[in-house]
Amino acid sequence: MRIIVVGGGLAGVRAVESLRGKGFQGELTLVSAEGHRPYDRPPLSKAVLMGETDDTTVDADWDSLGVRLLLGESATGLRPGTGRGGTLATTAGEMAFDGLVIATGAEPIRLPGDGGQHVLRTIEDARVIRDRLTEGARVVIVGAGWIGAEVATAAAKRGCAVTVVEAADTPLANAIGPEVGALTVPWYAEAGVELRTGVKVAEVEDGGLALAGGGRIEADLVLVGVGVRPHLEWLDGSGLLVERGIVTDEAFRTSVGTDVRSDIVAVGDCAEWWSRRYGRRLLVEHWDTALNAPSVAAATLLGEDASYDAVPYFWSEQFGRMVQYSGHHPGSERLVHRGDPSEGKWAVCWLTGDRLDAVLTVDRPRDLAQARRIIAAGTPVDPDAVADPGVQLRQAVR
Repeated sequence: MRIIVVGGGLAGVRAVESLRGKGFQGELTLVSAEGHRPYDRPPLSKAVLMGETDDTTVDADWDSLGVRLLLGESATGLRPGTGRGGTLATTAGEMAFDGLVIATGAEPIRLPGDGGQHVLRTIEDARVIRDRLTEGARVVIVGAGWIGAEVATAAAKRGCAVTVVEAADTPLANAIGPEVGALTVPWYAEAGVELRTGVKVAEVEDGGLALAGGGRIEADLVLVGVGVRPHLEWLDGSGLLVERGIVTDEAFRTSVGTDVRSDIVAVGDCAEWWSRRYGRRLLVEHWDTALNAPSVAAATLLGEDASYDAVPYFWSEQFGRMVQYSGHHPGSERLVHRGDPSEGKWAVCWLTGDRLDAVLTVDRPRDLAQARRIIAAGTPVDPDAVADPGVQLRQAVR
């Protein structure tokens, strides 16, 4: 049996490790567009930008894994076979497979314009940006989301003059809503970062940004952090069902027309998987999913009965704070504040009735850990107790 894993990010590595861990002894190939061994991405916007490390290579024992590494080669097309297997077209030639793991991840969105703009996705991106974060450099960041805030943190610490431009009225409006996002606004001023909300960019020009409606911001470095899109163009004509990402069921099986394919699975940032917990498909572009979901995809590929229904989780380190989120809050009935943001450590919880849907914590790791367990178990809680920061969340369970 021949299995190919397409994608050299964390999800691809974990798929390889899971396949071998589950006893697969056949031919295994990893195809990665990047020319070096897989590495971890979260440190790119943190330790790498700060100059604390230059290498985030994943600690995998490639010799014992017995995998053929095709580095610097990209998938260019897919022809699913009838029934099982198929052919993967790559820059290294066509490759037949009996099983395929698609873990090609996502690509940063870029803005229109001929001026120089940087994105942060690869180790090369991080190194180039780091070298430009010099004392007094005018750094303009488009997007006050997770990446934008983390880059702003590093740039400010390195003595840059930092401006963050955000089209929404608050930071993180799309991720956690404007009410909670507004609570992070003071962080920017404390760090010496100019935050300009409600400002849209027309295009990137030489030496700065042209703003919609007129105006310009001068810059020595423009960093665009307005989101990513799954890398899917190479699947055009394959017949795989694609919407926001590659559509899969809870076992990460894909579909070709009406045919559900257990021999072609998709996982990581490119997969839009069905969550029975939330009754909808989720596209979760975060490290925790890339770490844990591939074991289910590997099990599916090997004919085991498996499903993935984890509670989403992610974190961000920004402006000296650890921000953590767990759950899924769209459709929640109410927002409960837990602690005073002016005092530094606080949290917010989203509830529906007496069910805890999601939590966001700022320097309250115990709240995060306890809430994550409550959300996973679906245990009812007392909303009044949840709102009391002096009560541990595990004690708020009914």
